[in-house]
Amino acid sequence: MPNKVLTEEEVVSEIQDGMTIGVGGWGSRRKPMSLIRAIIRAGRKDLTIVSYGGPEIGLLAATGQLRRAVYGFVSLDSIPLEPHFRVARQTGSIIATEFDEGAFYLGLLAASHRVPFYPTRAGLGSDMLKMNPELKVITSPYSDADGEYEQLVAIPAFDIDVSLIHMNRADKGGNGQFLGPDLFFDDLFAMAAKKTFMSCESIIDTEDFLTHGSVHTLKIPRIFVDGVVEAPQGAHFTECPPDYGRDENFQKFYAATAKDEELWKQFKSRFLDLENHSEYLKSLESFRESQ
Repeated sequence: MPNKVLTEEEVVSEIQDGMTIGVGGWGSRRKPMSLIRAIIRAGRKDLTIVSYGGPEIGLLAATGQLRRAVYGFVSLDSIPLEPHFRVARQTGSIIATEFDEGAFYLGLLAASHRVPFYPTRAGLGSDMLKMNPELKVITSPYSDADGEYEQLVAIPAFDIDVSLIHMNRADKGGNGQFLGPDLFFDDLFAMAAKKTFMSCESIIDTEDFLTHGSVHTLKIPRIFVDGVVEAPQGAHFTECPPDYGRDENFQKFYAATAKDEELWKQFKSRFLDLENHSEYLKSLESFRESQ
């Protein structure tokens, strides 16, 4: 089994300006935040993010590196609408492609299955079609019992260059294990992209997976993973149970920066303009001690 262990910097070297990046997790839950911060440090720009959105969209919008967001929602969970995303939408600084959660899932599923689209009734008669005029309505090739041919929405497969996901545990070969209550479609993100990189709380020996969780928790096979990064607290400030919950104090501090330019500059200097993830953890410890 090949050793796929990388650093954040090595992962970011695979990401170029203008790429489309799929980001796993869900809202403010188990997001690959150490990798997002590495992208910010590297200054990659004109990016498209495809995700059930959370702070990765807000942060990249705030730093001016996001061109387009494709999403089912953008939330911090305990804060319903991601504040920096709200600013970006209100000012028109990003292009927004908004699906409902089910239609988004079908775009992800189509990409993971390598088909051009999936048909659905979702969106018929709704503003999803009005707001996304590029979506096509097709006629089913199969008639119903009355001989009628149904109209369906064709949700196109997402064209994802690189997917980033975060797991609780991984081995050096790229197998990933989630230990929380939900996988959040991270397996589909891994399958959908041309390349996938996975951060994790800790790298363990393959034979130790079942000491942490059941076979059910082993949903990321190494065949779909190109690199693994060990990043303790790599999902911070989003939650990553059972390792840790959402850092609500930090999230509130981050959210406040969307309304205060000076506070944003302080946040960026303190938590984003750093050399690496280790420096972030040191700054985080200082923040916690000050609370």
